[in-house]
Amino acid sequence: MHLIGAIIIGFVVGLLARFFKPGNDKMGWLMTTVLGVVGALFATFLGRWVGWYGPEEPAGFLASIVGAVIVLGAWAGFSRRGGTRAPTLTNRDRWAA
Repeated sequence: MHLIGAIIIGFVVGLLARFFKPGNDKMGWLMTTVLGVVGALFATFLGRWVGWYGPEEPAGFLASIVGAVIVLGAWAGFSRRGGTRAPTLTNRDRWAA
């Protein structure tokens, strides 16, 4: 039951992170859930490293949203849609060459 709760909260956190981050992020509900769960884990590890949380203490809800926004920004930067693209040839350029 703990895993199902983490998945549901991860989905909510992922939705909120996509709401707060500007831009068009086209991803389905599964990637949104993974984004929320990974963001919560990132916030937990970062909080433990900084000293905000104890060894067995998870990140709070707001910290999970911030972690998910950071992960979403990194995803957009590394993914093809969010990062820079190589210039592509249009049909007109292909026929002109």
